[in-house]
Amino acid sequence: MNIKDGSSKMRPLSKYRPFANGHRTFMVLVLCLFGLCLICAMTPVKRKRAKVKDDKVYLEHADELRYDLYGPTRDAQIAKGRVHFIHQGAHLWCDSAYYYEASNSVKAFGHVRFKQGDTLSLNCDVGTYDGAEELMVASKNVVLKHRKQTLYTDSLTYDRLYKTAYFVEGGKLVDGKDNLVSDWGEYNTGTREAVFYYDVKLYNGNRLVTTDTLYYDTSKSIAHVVGPSKVTSQGSTIDTDDGYFNTKTDQAKMYGRSTVVDKQKTITGDSLFYDDASGESEGFGNVIFVDKENKNELNCEYLLYNEQTGAGLATNRAIVKDFSQPDTLYMHGDTIRIYSFNVNTDSVYRKIHCYHHVRAFRTDVQAVCDSLVFNSKDSCMTMYQDPIVWNMGRQLLGEEIRVYMNDSSIRMARVIDQALSVEKLDEYEHFNQISSKEMQAFFTDGKISSAIAMGNVTTVYYPIDDKDSSIVVMDYTETDTMKMYFTPERKLYKIWMPKASGTWYPLTQIPSDKRRLPQFAWFEEIRPVDKDDIFNWRGKSEEAKLKVIERHSAPLQVLDAQPLPAALPEERDGDESAGGGSPDGGSPNGGSPNDGSSAGGSSDAIAPQEGGVPSGESTTPASEETSPDAKAQPENTNNPAVSES
Repeated sequence: MNIKDGSSKMRPLSKYRPFANGHRTFMVLVLCLFGLCLICAMTPVKRKRAKVKDDKVYLEHADELRYDLYGPTRDAQIAKGRVHFIHQGAHLWCDSAYYYEASNSVKAFGHVRFKQGDTLSLNCDVGTYDGAEELMVASKNVVLKHRKQTLYTDSLTYDRLYKTAYFVEGGKLVDGKDNLVSDWGEYNTGTREAVFYYDVKLYNGNRLVTTDTLYYDTSKSIAHVVGPSKVTSQGSTIDTDDGYFNTKTDQAKMYGRSTVVDKQKTITGDSLFYDDASGESEGFGNVIFVDKENKNELNCEYLLYNEQTGAGLATNRAIVKDFSQPDTLYMHGDTIRIYSFNVNTDSVYRKIHCYHHVRAFRTDVQAVCDSLVFNSKDSCMTMYQDPIVWNMGRQLLGEEIRVYMNDSSIRMARVIDQALSVEKLDEYEHFNQISSKEMQAFFTDGKISSAIAMGNVTTVYYPIDDKDSSIVVMDYTETDTMKMYFTPERKLYKIWMPKASGTWYPLTQIPSDKRRLPQFAWFEEIRPVDKDDIFNWRGKSEEAKLKVIERHSAPLQVLDAQPLPAALPEERDGDESAGGGSPDGGSPNGGSPNDGSSAGGSSDAIAPQEGGVPSGESTTPASEETSPDAKAQPENTNNPAVSES
């Protein structure tokens, strides 16, 4: 066969046969592949069937089973005698029951016992179980036990699906030493957490918690109270709106402005933490500690106290208030620490350290220093590093100030080293001034009765006329010791001093170098003005700060041991021998033993010479006593002064 192409020439068919065969082969392969895929798709795949959950309640055993078609329970089978039901691994036993096979439910009577696994059991007098809802309703003498927890109530609903048991007619949960009682409650057997509502009471040993809402984690023994709650234990009371209590470790965490009252002591804070084992308490946020017995109060933002060791710390705007006196004393420091010694003994005492930037204010007294220490053993308060004390128009300063208390009232004060007392008299810059090495003041019923200045005493004093309160002269005095006596109205009425030198100057003739002592300083700008000003630190300038004077102790005397001579030289009558004695007991110088001479020798007692001064006495007059307003007398060394009796 030939095929005609475009050139009108005939070509043989055998020339195209190879292409036709290849196309036929390809088509056959495609058809085969399609058929294979179709066969595979039509072959069924073997799949595992899901097991159908069996929700049916089965009657496992009954001594007697009957059906009353015409009775009050026509749709129920009546089972009696050792009745036993099974549903999805749970077992139900009772004395008798109505078995509703159509509704897949059971109503059991008499000694009803429900058990699920090895951890949960429920006993009651009457119970109803719904297999479709997996719900067990128990009533009358209900006891639910789950692990170590036991729940007692008269009406209980247990939901197996949500693992929750709840009651609404009052119940009690017992967890070891913890007993929880409330009107409503829920208990989750999966999480082992319980919730109680309305008139909730938690009994834990000597502790009682009362609230309206309480969450209790039985696995951790942690109770969480919400809303107004009260905790009482051995005389102490806790009021909180949000608190966590670990009944096993006796730890407590309280939030939402809580208050702890322990006999005469009260502590309030935004957050309070307590650990009974360690005795440690911690407070955050506007903490207020009140001691009603000692009439004082501590405010701060952070407080830490250990009742076992008696150690405490207060910081962040710490302020101490003392209201034992008619006027309240306010004192602030950056940090306040408490140290206790001989705790739980009759000799217990405490030290309170307050530092730095200490400022105190009371209506009649103000104080400033860098640090302060109070020792309850001797009731002494010591101020360090440039302390200053103001009382009315008086200012007192030195290197160190000690104040001794007696039942919250001052009984004695000491200013040690570089003591300076300044009193401002009027607006004309007239100042009474006393400087000395040390000053002491004594008080009766909180009022100054006497004072003494010792060591290099220098005074500038302006006597005031009682008639018109005018100042006409100035007294400048230098002495070694000065004693001052005050009336109950704190008015100076007598001064005692030994030999002194002084000068009175009319106001118009006062030398410029005598008007102010070299040590004079007046720090009115540092003085606290009210109770809020104690938080505003204003210290001395570097030039005004006291330069501590180093005191050198007396050198120790060491006597070198000298060897004794082998023999004393033979003495002749009348001969003088240095260091030797006369054979007849006379003095080494040949004098009489009683002639008072002591050259070259020593004597335990030296008799005074006739008309002389006994050993240890001075020819200086004993003392001078003057009134503060008395006129100075010219010095007379021949007349002995009147001594103070």
